[in-house]
Amino acid sequence: MIMLPEHSVLSVHEAKQKSPVELAFIGDAVYELLVREHISITHDAPASALHKMAIAYVRAEAQHTAMEKIAPELSDDEADIARRGRNANKVTSSKHAAPADYRAATGLETLFGFLYLTGDTDRIRQLFAMIVED
Repeated sequence: MIMLPEHSVLSVHEAKQKSPVELAFIGDAVYELLVREHISITHDAPASALHKMAIAYVRAEAQHTAMEKIAPELSDDEADIARRGRNANKVTSSKHAAPADYRAATGLETLFGFLYLTGDTDRIRQLFAMIVED
């Protein structure tokens, strides 16, 4: 299990002052690490196969589905953070994803980045467990 920090790196107020793109930047890494950890624990396969499995989780379409799955369980504040990410004006766009998928994925990454930077690791784990349960 990855060791996410037990303490707040930023206060909630400080984290809310970050741009959604900044939050998504860190959230992307947090989400990818959780995916890789989950796959490594649940599968015994060569690295190339593990990589393909990870891609299936982290591509924009899958993150859009993940966001839809957890959306009903989000607090008002969490939903607002995700909405800020989804609606953020970004300089880049994806060549391989539909705009709606890309925006929803950015919302998910923004939420995970916010939770990480505020040290809410229990909530990160709770949401991720909802995403990977079948």
